Amino acid sequence: MLLGRTVASGFAFISMAKTMTSVAVTTSRELQGLHGSGSPRKKLQKLLGVPGYGPNRVNDLLLVRPVSDGESNSDLMENSNKHVVFFHGDIQNFQEEMALQPEGTQWLSWSLEQVALILAQRFPDSHVWVVRASRMYLHKFSCYHNFVESNMFGAPEHRPYSASSGAFHHLRALLSNGMERAKLPAPLQPLGGADSIPSEFSLTLVGFSKGCVVLNQMVYELPGASADPQMSSFVKRISDIFWLDGGHPGGSETWVTDKQVLKELAASGVSIHAHVTPYEVCDPMRAWVGREHGHFIKTLEEFGACPSKKLHFEEEPPSIENHFRVIQAF
Repeated sequence: MLLGRTVASGFAFISMAKTMTSVAVTTSRELQGLHGSGSPRKKLQKLLGVPGYGPNRVNDLLLVRPVSDGESNSDLMENSNKHVVFFHGDIQNFQEEMALQPEGTQWLSWSLEQVALILAQRFPDSHVWVVRASRMYLHKFSCYHNFVESNMFGAPEHRPYSASSGAFHHLRALLSNGMERAKLPAPLQPLGGADSIPSEFSLTLVGFSKGCVVLNQMVYELPGASADPQMSSFVKRISDIFWLDGGHPGGSETWVTDKQVLKELAASGVSIHAHVTPYEVCDPMRAWVGREHGHFIKTLEEFGACPSKKLHFEEEPPSIENHFRVIQAF
């Protein structure tokens, strides 16, 4: 959460949100100069207005396919069924959108396109999906209301699993429709039992800053989703979840602290990773963030989980730049 600390109360009644397109348009292009000269060229495919679960729930996606170093295993990489899904933070947007905003231009190196290519290097054998928040209030505040009930600044109100809505339903539908739109081999089929999941399908979830509210909502939904025969086979394919310096403008629930919910997460077998910086967990003005992070880790350990955890840049002064840099450092 980058900008929630500077919100004036008068913003509450200003409606300047940018309307996100729902037109089903697909474009692809190569961004040059964003990766090492010795690495394979990565093609970014932009998928606009991809429908999710239920009417009028759409998100724009970026896709980076795995690219092999040689042609001999290019088909193998293309047929990979490993998928990484990333949820971004405040201010982050498509490069051309950020370039139009005075507060966005200084952070262009962390645009969604740039982050997609960073993640493609971090997960070279996976399809990398970046989910753009469906609303950017004041061009700054990412709001993931398609995944979790949120106010205009993106502060969430977490709820348990529902068989007719929720984050897992929306993510599954987005991936299914996105894979079909991108013409990937062996796409995820519409909601169903285990037979609708492609063989070798695996899923890694990564949330950064405000994007961690989506991960938190999934944790709250986990007990119900795991018990639902229509959803459990999808949930079981989640191998890893990465929280990267989570934050949002609400006054609590930056990290999940509900013991019963965390007990379910600990028993799920998912590998849990928590990477933070002093910008979020050492801010004396928002001391609850650090306390909640500590409670999250301690509770999971008490239930037998072994979350990997790291405080990055602890010897440096807290800064937004280092907050962003955790995307490269984790």
